[in-house]
Amino acid sequence: MGIIKVENIRVYAYHGCLGEETIIGSDYRVDLSVEASLGKSSMTDALIDTVDYVTLNKIVVEEMGVPAKLLEAVAKRIMDRVFESCPSVTSTTVSVSKINPPIGGDVEKVTIVLTEAR
Repeated sequence: MGIIKVENIRVYAYHGCLGEETIIGSDYRVDLSVEASLGKSSMTDALIDTVDYVTLNKIVVEEMGVPAKLLEAVAKRIMDRVFESCPSVTSTTVSVSKINPPIGGDVEKVTIVLTEAR
């Protein structure tokens, strides 16, 4: 088994419970980590034998582009798509951070983390 990480994916998206958040938008950072068997790809040096991180990044960007009220919902959609698109993935962890959230304080970011295994 091995782990592939795609870290600090930067996107501008329109998530939140406040109406302004879905109109104005905000900066987000996403970290994605997947566990899969990497033994074959380490021997064959073939992209087809691994989890393509280009695919992982594409999933994150596409799902972040679909507005949601809660970051948990976005993270769950990302995980579901990873499992659907990458059959060799056995577990995944997604962290979604909203930069400068509108919560009435000096807060750099809020982050949710979801982990799921099949």
